[in-house]
Formats: sequence, structure tokens, C-alpha cells
Amino acid sequence: MLLERSIDMAKHLDFKKSNRTLLLTNTQRDVLRIAWPVLVELFLGSLFGMIDMIMLGRIADPAIAAASISAVGMTNQPLFIGLSLVQALNIGGTAIIARYVGAKQTDKVENVLQHIILLTLILLAIPLSLFGVFFADSILGFMGAQTDTLTVGRGYFKIISIGFLFQSFNFAISAALRGAGNTKTTMRINLSVNLINVIGNAILIYGLLGVPALGVTGAGISTAFSQFLASIILIIYLIRGKSIIRLTFKERFKFDKDILYNLIKIGVPASLEQMALRIGLLLFAKIVAGLGTVIFAAHQICLSILGLSFNPGQAFGIATSSLVGQGLGAKDPERAEAYAKESRRIGSLISSLMAFLFFVFSPQLISLYTNDPEIIQKASVALKIIALVQPFQSSQLILAGGLRGAGDTFWPLISTFIGVLGIRVILAYIFVNLLNLGLPGAWMGVFVDQFVRWGIIYIRFKSGKWKTVTIR
Repeated sequence: MLLERSIDMAKHLDFKKSNRTLLLTNTQRDVLRIAWPVLVELFLGSLFGMIDMIMLGRIADPAIAAASISAVGMTNQPLFIGLSLVQALNIGGTAIIARYVGAKQTDKVENVLQHIILLTLILLAIPLSLFGVFFADSILGFMGAQTDTLTVGRGYFKIISIGFLFQSFNFAISAALRGAGNTKTTMRINLSVNLINVIGNAILIYGLLGVPALGVTGAGISTAFSQFLASIILIIYLIRGKSIIRLTFKERFKFDKDILYNLIKIGVPASLEQMALRIGLLLFAKIVAGLGTVIFAAHQICLSILGLSFNPGQAFGIATSSLVGQGLGAKDPERAEAYAKESRRIGSLISSLMAFLFFVFSPQLISLYTNDPEIIQKASVALKIIALVQPFQSSQLILAGGLRGAGDTFWPLISTFIGVLGIRVILAYIFVNLLNLGLPGAWMGVFVDQFVRWGIIYIRFKSGKWKTVTIR
């Protein structure tokens, strides 16, 4: 009898163990299913952006090439601010849709999608697009454009401003699809239109296939057209109803005060977070710019590499947002927490690998950008500091994604405000201007910033209070 009980107990324990293993496997599978398309999309998007710049840099006339690159850089700054606001507004849509999907209330999803689209277009896309078209010269002048850059870039800025309308629409749809856990569709569409954009750039910039050479204006036309094409494809996809996210137009649109409340409650802190981040980055760049042209060039190379290193954290952060929202919608906060923890584990593994590569091969990586030995030396030191940042950066981005998926956007705002504005900028000023530590000093400020932000986000996540955030 005792032997039989022991055998039964052993079987029971083995069964529980196998269930835990299976659950872990399923959790990993769910995380990777959502994260890998986003990761591929982000990496290849960065690559396509680099190709665009290379094409402009190879315009026959060096002066026009330099002015074209400058025009693109000056256009990107206000463009990124606009897109960050659009993205912040749509964080609420992702969280709400994820909740409804988790709760299996898919009948409410279309109404949320309609709200997201209309608010994005009315509040941000249309006003900012018109502002860019009519005040292109003033904006470029404010950004510091010289006469040559203004002459070359005026048309480009106006065309990109028109394209911003379609890009904002695409962001809104992508946010909704990600809330439902559908990241493959956006990946496929974005990769296809980006490839078309690259081909269009080559034709319009250089005047291939009998088309007049339009330079940077041609690049703008190709970019805007690719965004328009993506909008058309997404609309067709939604109308066909092959996904939970769809547009049927069966019922007349009505504003829902609860949906508006949720979008504002979640989106306003996210928007303020983006504004704090952008202001902090501009002040940080101004401090580094005071070190001279060579140092600033090294700094820009480091920023380029750092931007690439954001991709794993962003991808797994998006996956965490979707899965946490779905878990809470299903009234299963423990599953939501398990998704966040597993996402952090996988993301930390990838970021650790990147940290190793950055630390060991920093001179070789910098050499891909320049042959200047002084820039290579300065940037290599900064890149080693970036390597040390990676674990904290990745963990912070992923766990913050989990908080956003729960609708808890206040604490990411607090962490960004304290970390970027209160620590990065102040420490960079002290290290650079008072202690004369140069570029490494500036990046020491970045390290402390990322560590503090990670600490704030980690403490909030560990508290478990995000599990109790409700939506109407």
C-alpha cells in the first residue's frame, strides 16, 4: 500500500512538472510568435533607412548630396516627434483591444478601431500634415537649414508631410493589429512597401528608366507613395475581414465616452512621456555638440548603433504589451506576469549577446561608419559604455511594455521624466562641462539614466499594482 501511494505521488509530481514545462514552452511560443515579426520589421526598417541615406550620399554633385542628406536629417526630427505622438495615442488602442481579445469580447474591437483611426487623423495626422506643407520653410529654418539645404529640401519636406498622413493611419492600424497579437501582417506589408520604396528611390533619385532625376525630392515621392500603398493594402485587409481587427461599416459610427476615456487615460501619460524623451534627447545632443565636430560625429555613430540596439527591447516590449493586455482581459493576471517575465528573459539573452559584440568589437563596428582614427577611438570608448547599458535598457523597455499593456502608463512617464530630463541631461552637463570627461562622460550619463529608469520600472512591476488597473 505504501509503495502504491509512493508511485501515485511520484506520478502526480511528474504530471505537475510536465504541465509546468508545457506551460513554459507555450509561454515562450506565444512571446516569440508576436515578437519575432516585430524584431525583423524593426531591423530591416533600420537597414532600409540606411540604404536611403547611402543612395542620397551617392548623388553625383557632392554639394547637392550633402544638402540632401542634411535635408533628410532636418526633416526627420519634427517627423519623429509627430510619429511619437501618434504612437503614444495608439498605445491606449493596443491595450484596450488586447483586453477585449483576452476577454473574448471581439464584438467591441471594431468600435475601438474606429475611434483610434478618427482620433489619430483628426487630432494629429491632418493638422500636423497641413502644418508641415504650409510652413515647410519656417520649420526647416528653425532646424538650422542653410540656403542650399532649404532650396534642395523644401519639396522633400512638403511631400513627407503629406506622407505623414498615411503613415499615421498605418501606425493606428498596426497598433490595433498588435493588440490582437497579429504582428505578421504588419511585418509583411511594411517589408513589401519598404522594398518598393528602395526601388522607387533608385529610379526617382538617379532618373533611371527614362524618369527625370529628382534627387531628394524623388526620395520623398517614393517614401510618400509607399506609405499610401501600405494604407491601401491595410484597408483592403481590414475590409476583407480575415482578422479579428476588421472594418465592416455595418453600423453607423458613434462616439463612446468609455472608449474615449480609456484612450485619454492611457494615451496622455504616454504622449507626455514621448515629449519628455524628445526634449531630453535634444538637450543632450546640444551638450555633446559643444565638444566639437569630430566628437559630435563620433556621438552620432554611437546613437546610430544604440538605435539598432533598441530593436530587441522594443520588439519584446510590444509582445509583452499585447500578451499582458490579453492575460488581464482573460482575468488571469498570473499568466500576464508569466508572459512579461518570459519576454524579459529572452530579450535579456539577446541584449547580452549584443553587449558582448559591442564591447569586444567596438573599433570594428565604428570602422563600418568611418576611417577617421580619432572618431574611431572616441566612439569605441562610448560604445563600450553602451555595451554595459544593454541589460538595463532591454529589461526596462520590455517591462515598461508590460505596464503599457496593462494601461499603467503613468510610471513609464515618471521613469522617463526622472531618467532622461532629471539625470541624463544634468549628469551629461556636469561630466562634460564641469569635469571635462568629454564624450565618455556624456555616455556615463546615459548609463545612469538607463539604470535608474530600469529601477523605477522594475519596482513598479514587482509591486503587482499594474494587475489591478481597470478600463471601462
